[in-house]
Amino acid sequence: MGRSSFSGLRSFLFAPGNHPRKVEKVFSSGADAVILDLEDAVALAEKEATRSVVRAAMEADRACLGYIRVNSLDTGYCEDDVAAVVSSRLDGIVLPKVEEPGQLRQVDAWISRAEQSVGLEPGSLDLMPIIETAAGVEHANAIASASARVRRLSFGGGDYTLDLDYIWSRDEEVLSYARARLSHASRLAGIEPPIDTVVLQIRDQQRFRESAERGRKFGFTGKLCIHPDQVSLCNAVFSPSAEEVEHARAVVRAFEQAEAEGSASIQLDGYFIDYPIVYKAQRVLALHERVQQD
Repeated sequence: MGRSSFSGLRSFLFAPGNHPRKVEKVFSSGADAVILDLEDAVALAEKEATRSVVRAAMEADRACLGYIRVNSLDTGYCEDDVAAVVSSRLDGIVLPKVEEPGQLRQVDAWISRAEQSVGLEPGSLDLMPIIETAAGVEHANAIASASARVRRLSFGGGDYTLDLDYIWSRDEEVLSYARARLSHASRLAGIEPPIDTVVLQIRDQQRFRESAERGRKFGFTGKLCIHPDQVSLCNAVFSPSAEEVEHARAVVRAFEQAEAEGSASIQLDGYFIDYPIVYKAQRVLALHERVQQD
């Protein structure tokens, strides 16, 4: 996958790696990708033993992409996590609490060594950083371009608001700056748009929808999920609606006709259309086609 390509991934569902029943069920949740966790969801006493569990889970048949979140570089677990979990069936590594590009380059080197040990082509695995501190947000441009493995950034609102002692209220106003920085950094680096933060209120579907819609307005194309019930709603929010698809098709048809007649700007149902609007409509249709293929 090239750095400027678009995979159309909308939902990344976390599951604790040390809960076999949850691991078994999570792959049938409808998520575009599953992230088995070695970090926050796993107690210190279980981290080393859980490595073999998540690796075995990734080697089984599954209907979605499979990622593993390793522990952060400052824990002392990260290097051994990477060495233990990389296998020929893994799609990528998720690295938490990334604050500067050197961290990604270090983990990239460890992944390369692990790829070689299991016979994978160099560069096969994704490396998805989670930006979740003030330092990470301010260094987002450098982080986004630190490694060819980085195909997209992701945002962690929980640790971000903890780091800054922000109040994470329902309107999520305090997340706006970080969301904008990650969108800009992704665009400048030529990688995919970023993946938005989790919502901690797992029973509040309306709050999840509102958060996802805000992320989408900031150019995010998917969201981290922490409960299977969030997946279908996530996929719906980050997929073009029937009305959006119909409007996009009408825009493209009308503009193609106008262009054939020598015009590059028209009105459609009171809506001004020129090239940027057409390109956005084409993007909507491409995403719709990608989602339908799934």
